[in-house]
Amino acid sequence: MVRTLHNEHSLSDVFVAYVVDRYNRTQADLVDQLFNSSEKRLARALLILARFGKEGATDTVVPHVSQETLAEMVGTSRSRVNFFMNKFRTLGFIEYNGALKVYSSLLSVILHE
Repeated sequence: MVRTLHNEHSLSDVFVAYVVDRYNRTQADLVDQLFNSSEKRLARALLILARFGKEGATDTVVPHVSQETLAEMVGTSRSRVNFFMNKFRTLGFIEYNGALKVYSSLLSVILHE
């Protein structure tokens, strides 16, 4: 692997970019877990799943993810996830009837202090 990375500069560039990106995401997840409420962590997780800020539309349908899985991702209980999902739906930040659609307005949950 070391020899290949040394000889293939384009591969090494992609690999180093991937490692740095992964490290930055891990650091952001740690800061998120330590300093943000479970409501903000859920909003951030939904925006990440919707690939908000990436190429494409700002309103995105998220692949099917159970509330149990979201609870594990966020570090809270499924009942809290259910509470916040209903709150987000009432406020018009998300839509879900079989498929989960995340609107860019959900970002306001993260930015609001």
